[in-house]
Amino acid sequence: MLHGSAAGEFHREIVSIWSDPESVVHGAREPNLSLTDPRLARALPHLTERMMLNDLMIYLPDDILAKVDRASMAVSLEVRVPLLNHHIVELALRLPFDMKLRGNVTKWAMRQILYKYVPRKLIERPKQGFMVPLDDWLRGPLRQWLGDLIAPDPLRRDGYFDSDAIGRRWHDHCSRTWDWGYALWNVAMFQS
Repeated sequence: MLHGSAAGEFHREIVSIWSDPESVVHGAREPNLSLTDPRLARALPHLTERMMLNDLMIYLPDDILAKVDRASMAVSLEVRVPLLNHHIVELALRLPFDMKLRGNVTKWAMRQILYKYVPRKLIERPKQGFMVPLDDWLRGPLRQWLGDLIAPDPLRRDGYFDSDAIGRRWHDHCSRTWDWGYALWNVAMFQS
């Protein structure tokens, strides 16, 4: 099991768009992740539990739920997220770890209940996320726009980003060496 800074590094690698934010943003210093806090590690001994808590406290409200709110409000739709009802969340937080994850089976306790009422083929299918073809858009119709936003002169003038690091990623993206679309999109949103 990973502990301390190794746990923080592992979590950052799987959730961060930039594996080395310090090399991209001038003066940046990665914050001390709560996963490395020894008090939290004592309260939640499993790294997976600490990662779940981090998702609950940061990823859901700052990313997923914010996007759902914006998208639904844009079309005058009010969305409810039933599994985030506070009673359900409180119950889930109290469950022993082996009722949340058993082997490679996630949401184990909830699956056991659902198996009684819902056909397994509906429960055990892969997630179907919605992704926009950002990588292709940034190489195609949005290429000039992005290129102007992340050109060396504006980046140097504004002083937040290392223009050489961004330039290398932009080159790799355009040459299809690597898909840096989401990382470059974040820089473009900040710059715009």
